[in-house]
Amino acid sequence: MSTIGSPLNTTSLVTTAMKLPGIKISREEFLNKEFKNRYPVATIRKAIDMNPAAAGIPREEIEELAKESIKYETSKVSAISVAAGIPGGFALLGTIPADTAQFFGFILRITQKLAYLYGFDEFRLKEDEIDDSTLNEIMIFLGIMFGVNEANSAVIKLAESVAKRILDKLPQKALTKGVVYPIVKTFAQKLGQNMTKEIFAKSLSKAVPFIGGVANGGMTYVSFRICSNRLKKKFSELPISDPNYYKSLWDESDSIIDFTDLENVDVQSE
Repeated sequence: MSTIGSPLNTTSLVTTAMKLPGIKISREEFLNKEFKNRYPVATIRKAIDMNPAAAGIPREEIEELAKESIKYETSKVSAISVAAGIPGGFALLGTIPADTAQFFGFILRITQKLAYLYGFDEFRLKEDEIDDSTLNEIMIFLGIMFGVNEANSAVIKLAESVAKRILDKLPQKALTKGVVYPIVKTFAQKLGQNMTKEIFAKSLSKAVPFIGGVANGGMTYVSFRICSNRLKKKFSELPISDPNYYKSLWDESDSIIDFTDLENVDVQSE
């Protein structure tokens, strides 16, 4: 595993956060839940096998579902943050504080949900390890959430590689190696600095018991919502979230993918 050094060790933060219960989200289960009351089985299976835009699901509907996901995750992390903001329960020095790990656990949850809605592959997360490709993807998404401009070019390249996999019907693999990872290395330190500033601001709210807890919850609400909306906005601008992108490419292709018999196909999880 590649370790990226920064003021805040982003690798340690991600690996610590993903060990918390309920952080890993199954892409297939999530997409099925979001679309089951909206679309027929064939469309849902196509969304899972490829992605929602490729299945013809409009950007406006993805936007609606993304907003609902952000609202849900924001309310959960803010409630936990109020309790965590009262001094006495968590240390601010030494290892990563429990409330910080919880905050970024929810960051990982909303990142997965938005990524799946807007067309990206499933995160390969395990309780005890994370592969380099997935870590690179997470660093890119975190970079966008925390205002690192260099992450914008990286996510465009990542989206292009995911689109190529879908259109060429390639198996999911380490798409970011050699192309995206060098970009990630250039902004990793800046990402760590930006996240450190956020955590430092949250720690200041703990100076006064109870009031500190309420302030911490409010700051978490604002910062989590801002970060999530930044990611949603960037995802919504990418071609892979546009149904017309796939339609135009397939119309120009000599070999159009046939999904007319998807009702009888068993879709397997990645």
